[in-house]
Amino acid sequence: MNVQPTASHFVDGRYVEDTAGEIITVIYPATGEVIATLHSATPAIVDQALTAAKRAQREWAAWTATARGRVLRRAADIMRARNHDLSVLETYDTGKPYQETSVADATSGADALEYFGGLAATITGEHIQLGDDFVYTRREPLGVCVGIGAWNYPTQIACWKASPALACGNAMVFKPSETTPLCALKVAEILHEAGAPAGVYNVIQGYGAVGAALVTDPRVDKVSLTGSVPTGRKVYAAAAEGIRHVTMELGGKSPLVIFDDADLENAVSGAILGNFYSSGQVCSNGTRVFVQSGIKPAFLKRLTERLAGVKMGDPQDPDVNFGPMVSAHQRDLVEGFIAQGIAEGATLVTGGKRVDRAGFFLEPTVFADVTDDMTIAREEIFGPVMSVLDFQTEQEVLARANDTIYGLAAGVFTADLTRAHRMVAGFEAGTCYINTYNLAPVEAPFGGSKLSGVGRENSKAAIEHYSQIKGVYVAMGDVEAPF
Repeated sequence: MNVQPTASHFVDGRYVEDTAGEIITVIYPATGEVIATLHSATPAIVDQALTAAKRAQREWAAWTATARGRVLRRAADIMRARNHDLSVLETYDTGKPYQETSVADATSGADALEYFGGLAATITGEHIQLGDDFVYTRREPLGVCVGIGAWNYPTQIACWKASPALACGNAMVFKPSETTPLCALKVAEILHEAGAPAGVYNVIQGYGAVGAALVTDPRVDKVSLTGSVPTGRKVYAAAAEGIRHVTMELGGKSPLVIFDDADLENAVSGAILGNFYSSGQVCSNGTRVFVQSGIKPAFLKRLTERLAGVKMGDPQDPDVNFGPMVSAHQRDLVEGFIAQGIAEGATLVTGGKRVDRAGFFLEPTVFADVTDDMTIAREEIFGPVMSVLDFQTEQEVLARANDTIYGLAAGVFTADLTRAHRMVAGFEAGTCYINTYNLAPVEAPFGGSKLSGVGRENSKAAIEHYSQIKGVYVAMGDVEAPF
């Protein structure tokens, strides 16, 4: 498959190139080979994209909401019809196994397009009667939105941001991660093919300087970022200077609490999904696995047995279920955390080493006897490293689970549903799970608290973050004044 795109950027309904931009090298994580070369957006490309978005937004907002929704639903149909090719491209872009990308990436993007396409016509105001007078409200678009994506879910994130933005009548300029620049271009192609006017959804490539140029431009009304906390601080501060609307979906160090009475197989499955799916490169991962002392030996034994089912290899092979890290840099970072875990006294149960093959593969790694003060229990690793911590009581584990600067996700496995609901009521996290982990249906809100972010992606809640309310007072009688 030739993954070199037609050009680096998709602006105003067509591919555009400016070879004066800094080179972006796309590396296939499974082999370390260069598979495409793109160029970062020059100031001229940034200006072209924002000018197109500003113009197109006015046209798009004038459409009926039903017509806008129809375009999004058509795009969802096209995306589902091309799921295979999009999944192959996602695997080249990220290194995630095709077994995973074929069911979790373009399909999730299509779900978002379909959901917000269906929701578009329901975005309405309200009438408030005040005696004979009344107020009515209009829910209006914000204008030009900037989306900044992360490298772990390039297709999904492009759609999660585009869908509510476009449903509300906004236009968007989306900058993917420079590590995974390929997939968002296909999202732009599909939206244009589905009937979105040229300029409504634009994709430009670039490093941090391009993102900074976007979030500080006076034409931009809203910024939505998926990324790390350090990047989030910079983007939030830059957006705040212009009093722009902001959504931040940042990192986490989420707790997964397993009580003695939990179903063992389900708990192990949840821990695997919360630590090793996407080779551990998921922001909501439950990487602090608190296991009650009574079930700990059985949990570690069964987890080790289940990890024998890991099949590494060519991620394009549908039988392969575990892929490489996204880059050599990310692999090296994770190796550093593994070394710290060993040095600080955690027990290495399994894994911990590079795999002797091309690409950026690391073994799934499990540490036991981890304590709250260890580096691997405090810092987001973003790799296939699980930390297992012991606990005795519900009250104790809830306090320890919340003892973190992050608050993205949290989960609990128990047969006692009243305890489960007590736990999720007590968790300081925006996205919680009972007897499962890491599911993210578009119908449900997704986002964090504390340093894990502000605002919510998906669900009806996202409409609040891509629109604004205008109140209109209508007087039916004379106007009185003191003089």
